[in-house]
Amino acid sequence: MSLASVDFPKLVTGGQMSDIDRLSIEMGVPGAELMERAGAGVVRTLEERWSGLEDLRVAVVCGKGNNGGDGFVVGRRLAQEGVPAAVYLAAPREQITGDAGHHLERLEAQAGPVVQPPPEDLTAALSEADIVVDALLGTGLRGPPRPTAARLIEAINDCGRPVVAIDLPSGLQADTGEVAGACVRAALTVTFGLVKVGHLFHPGRAHCGALELVDIGFPDAAIARCPATTHLLTREGIAGLLPRRSPVAHKGSCGTVAVVAGSEGMTGAACLTADAALRAGAGRVRLGAPASLHDILEIKLTEVMTRPLPEVRRSRCLSLRALGEVERLLDKAQALAIGPGLGRHRETGELVRRLLSRPDLPPAVTDADALSALSEGGPPPGPGKVLTPHAGEFQRLSGCDPDRVAEDPLRLAAEYAASRSVVLVLKGAPTVVAAPDGSTFVNPTGNDGLATAGSGDVLTGLVAGLLAQGAGSLAAAACAVFVHGLAGDLARDELGPRSMRASDVAGRIPRALLEVTGQRAVA
Repeated sequence: MSLASVDFPKLVTGGQMSDIDRLSIEMGVPGAELMERAGAGVVRTLEERWSGLEDLRVAVVCGKGNNGGDGFVVGRRLAQEGVPAAVYLAAPREQITGDAGHHLERLEAQAGPVVQPPPEDLTAALSEADIVVDALLGTGLRGPPRPTAARLIEAINDCGRPVVAIDLPSGLQADTGEVAGACVRAALTVTFGLVKVGHLFHPGRAHCGALELVDIGFPDAAIARCPATTHLLTREGIAGLLPRRSPVAHKGSCGTVAVVAGSEGMTGAACLTADAALRAGAGRVRLGAPASLHDILEIKLTEVMTRPLPEVRRSRCLSLRALGEVERLLDKAQALAIGPGLGRHRETGELVRRLLSRPDLPPAVTDADALSALSEGGPPPGPGKVLTPHAGEFQRLSGCDPDRVAEDPLRLAAEYAASRSVVLVLKGAPTVVAAPDGSTFVNPTGNDGLATAGSGDVLTGLVAGLLAQGAGSLAAAACAVFVHGLAGDLARDELGPRSMRASDVAGRIPRALLEVTGQRAVA
């Protein structure tokens, strides 16, 4: 199942964006006009963010390529509107040709000659401005900036003024988010047409600041011809994927989730998962856990139905004898969540492997200790299954070197999902959702406050709750990841990232769902 072509915009590399730009020109949109629209979009964004720019001074640092051309348009348009704007060249005047040269001539006709200060003088010049616009290097950069450009980047960073980057911060690799040398630290990045991969992956993401996407009129046909298989999850797309709730719905029609989770010391993981499945909208949640933990869970959970299951003596984790009881738990379930807090006893692992090998298993989300059981020789996952590993768990599942996972998560996630016919949720910053057809989806929501115990258990419950309501495996995973991250953002805004707990994230799932669907909570 692919959601890409209908619901979510493409997420592109620098080369793919260059191809779209070239195709747009071939389709009749002049390059100079695209540059004009880009510069105009930056000025509009500046005016919106700084309330009209009244009494503010702007400095623009321009390179010799198309990024610099956008900067020349910014300088000219600001001058036309009476905003004091100083434009600085980062290359000899004679090297600026083509569309960028055209816009430099227009700028100089409007505001007079543009100067090229030496890097050592640039910091002092920029410190006299209120806002600095970085139009130095664009999406074509490969490797670290050259020494002269690196000194200019350092001057921009040292000026002590808020920086607005055009397209992406100078020094950032558009394809990966890698920072190979000096890189501008922007407060705001204004990009055009489509978001680039480098905007979302660290460390580049931290250099971008806030990200503003501006439509400059790339033809739909040019974008359609781009072969990108990576897409960006958006609020509008997620809203269209969430299961619709009938006005005559009842608990039976909203689906039942079976949760198999918990062991000694890990009842919290089971509770978080079960609670999140209910908050996702499931009509009923049944939790199967070791029998000796049953009374604890009965106290901690009010709305969840619990079932005591056979356990390993003294270890207080599920035994292989629980398999029949778990199968009966699944009889009336539309989705299964398995793994959070299960523990790694050999009998529990064998239970997981036998259960997941059942051909009639309902749609399942597999996490945490259940993933460990699979990595120890379980059956290959198959259609209908969602796996939610973090990087370490994915390394054990796939056998990939940990450094490779960090360097190329999109490709490795896509290859794994396609080879096993599963939906893979590779948790991280950002989280990647990979589909069985090899397409990938990158989630823009979430923050470092989600790096807290139990956060992944909440995500598992969200996926299961959406599966139970009839969402397909890919749709459930994409929606859960986006809503989970958004709930984390709401918690961060109220509590700060350091103090967030997983239960804080779970408690904001209702508000996150209301925001996605455009509804408002009753005061």
